[in-house]
Formats: sequence, structure tokens, C-alpha cells
Amino acid sequence: MPRPPLKPPYWDDATHALSRCDPVLRRLVRRHPGIHLRQRSDPFTTLARAIVGQQISVKAAEAIWKRFVVAAGARPGRGSLKLLPTRVAGLAVPALRGCGLSERKAEYLTDLARHFDSGRLDPAAWKQLDDEALIVALVDVKGIGRWTAEMFLIFHELRPDVLPVADLGLQRAMAMHYRGGRKLTPRAMITRAEAWRPWRSVATWYLWRSLDPIPVEY
Repeated sequence: MPRPPLKPPYWDDATHALSRCDPVLRRLVRRHPGIHLRQRSDPFTTLARAIVGQQISVKAAEAIWKRFVVAAGARPGRGSLKLLPTRVAGLAVPALRGCGLSERKAEYLTDLARHFDSGRLDPAAWKQLDDEALIVALVDVKGIGRWTAEMFLIFHELRPDVLPVADLGLQRAMAMHYRGGRKLTPRAMITRAEAWRPWRSVATWYLWRSLDPIPVEY
């Protein structure tokens, strides 16, 4: 049996600090005990899955993903699934299209695989990069925009201080809790979130829980 993902080492410090500085977050932390961010897979597999799932339903994405991992030489099963960038980079576009991917997504996955295979994206070097530098490196890949990069930093890299102001869920939650349902501008969101530093990822995660109590897993 695979071991359950560990709690991020900063989580308890973050929830205590956020509870002290923000009454909304204090209520949300108390309302959702015992759950936290969980890292699930390796970087390449996580990003590939994010590309596959863009702008389609969860059900369609799951069906395409299963065909894709078979074409790439991996097999879904218990434990974590690992894709090899070299194998994905070697797949022809028609083979990727045969999985149900659009031509554009097939190109995106090939570009992602080549970034990993060539070392342009090197997870071993990411600890030396601050959040913005890592986002810049990720958006160099076709099909990865800033929102996808920010989600990756939060859910996979477990970076503690990311504030995804373009995220619709965060916009809704902040409007609901801090402005009586009226939308905040990005500048107002950033200003409100200053008090949450250096735990803005954790604050964002709890605000998401106020909209959907079941955590999304990447």
C-alpha cells in the first residue's frame, strides 16, 4: 500500500498565523480540520495531466488521459503513475491525436516533453528558483500559462506564498468573504492578501474550501 502524502512541513505554522491575523480564515481553518495540500505525482506527469485537462470536462479528460498513458508506455494502476519525457517526446502527432487530443494539445505535450528531456526544465534546479523565476521557466512551455504555472507551484511544488489573482474560485471566495459578494480588482486582492504573507497559498486553499469542501488533487 502506498504511504499517504505527508502534510507540508509549514502547514501548522501557516494555519496558526493565518488564524491570528484573519477572522475569516480562522473560521475556515476550524471548519476544515485534518485536511491539507497533498503532493501526488512527479513534475512531468503533473504538468502533462494539466495540459490534457485544459478546457474539457473531467470525464473527457480522464478518458483521454488513460489512452495517452498507454500510448506513452505507462500503465495506470495502484501507486503513482510515472511518464518518461523521452517516450512522450518520441510520439508522433498522429499517435497523440489518436488518444483524443487536439492537434494543439499534442504539440503542447511534445513541447513539454522536450523541455524536460533537454534539461530546459530541470526539477533538480527548482529549489534555487524563487516563485516568479519558476513561473517564467514554466510558461516557456507551449500551453502553460501563468494560471497553470501557479497551480503547479501550489499543488505540486507546495510553494507556500502563491496568490493566483486570476483564479475564478479565489475571486469568488474573496468577493463573498471580504466585499459582500462584489468582485475585487486584482490590486485589491493583492492588498487584502498582504496580511497573509508568507502563507498566501494556504490562505487561498482554505478560501477554495469555502466554495468546495472537497480538495482538488493534482
